[in-house]
Amino acid sequence: MGSLMSDQSQTGTALVLFSGGQDSATCLAWALQRFARVEMLGFNYGQRHAIELACRDRLLDGMKSLRADWASKLGDSHTLEIPTLATISDTALTRDVAIAMGEDGLPNTFVPGRNLVFLTFAAALAYRRGITDIVGGMCETDYSGYPDCRDETIRALQTALNLGMNKAFKLHTPLMWLDKAGTWKLADELGGTGLVDLIREHSHTCYLGERGARHDWGYGCGQCPACRLRAKGWREYAAGRASS
Repeated sequence: MGSLMSDQSQTGTALVLFSGGQDSATCLAWALQRFARVEMLGFNYGQRHAIELACRDRLLDGMKSLRADWASKLGDSHTLEIPTLATISDTALTRDVAIAMGEDGLPNTFVPGRNLVFLTFAAALAYRRGITDIVGGMCETDYSGYPDCRDETIRALQTALNLGMNKAFKLHTPLMWLDKAGTWKLADELGGTGLVDLIREHSHTCYLGERGARHDWGYGCGQCPACRLRAKGWREYAAGRASS
């Protein structure tokens, strides 16, 4: 875990939680740099921005075109349907309600248990496929206070998964200590302008599922917390690139 694990001889297979968003696309490129084979897993849980799942194919096609070695490493892409998560949730990500702060200080875009469920399903799939390295885009630096994005949570879950499945899973979170500007910068380091442009054009972040308006940082409503965070990171990244 942590921001970046050391480069290793590119062996083994990783399973990347790949939603079609900026963070997961960056994590996918990160894994492609470090493992001999990479599989992907996405979840359809009744999210309002399910359009992100439709973005995955274009992102994958783009990554294959960017680098031949990445194309040769990309393995199976899995999608799990878990509508029960939306059924038991009452959030702005799973209901057509306005995004707002809750009385507990958390935004109502927080889906209780989401990352815990995602990583548990990912580990179960990884178990079946003989994979022990799992990569997720959880981040404690630029986030909305979601408790299931914290490093402490991920570490505790790794321990529970390893105890409960008698395995030695490693949960990698390469974005954990990066802000959004740092995430753009990491994409640049991994795949240059080609990867940055691919993520700008084809990844999806907007909580409302808006793909109509085109901004310099990509598509989105421009007003929801996810769009504002992505836009702020882009401005800071672009300013740093211009001054270098």
